[in-house]
Amino acid sequence: MYIEILKSKIHKVTVTETNLHYAGSITIDEELMIAATLIENEKVQIVNLNNGERFDTYIIKGDAGSGVICLNGPAARKAVVGDIIIIISYAAMDFEEAKSFKPFLIYPDTATNKLI
Repeated sequence: MYIEILKSKIHKVTVTETNLHYAGSITIDEELMIAATLIENEKVQIVNLNNGERFDTYIIKGDAGSGVICLNGPAARKAVVGDIIIIISYAAMDFEEAKSFKPFLIYPDTATNKLI
């Protein structure tokens, strides 16, 4: 049996940009992606602490060290610059393997979106 469990979480980052007229997705600073073991095009769930929105999208790699968190396309309607969001990814794995799996959790500085 396979189950979905938490794989990675970037806890509380600040939206720095929105771009409605882009194809879609979320652009994330590459340093945050590496720390959270996320890859470009990976599906993620976004949870907006300011308005309660929850939605799925995929990742575009942003410039390393830029602090960028940009919601693109329709996702840009789900937040405004300055909102605090949580970025979550899940993985499907065998039930027994899942029991010992430890997710990759990072807690950046919300003022800069930089690793602490």
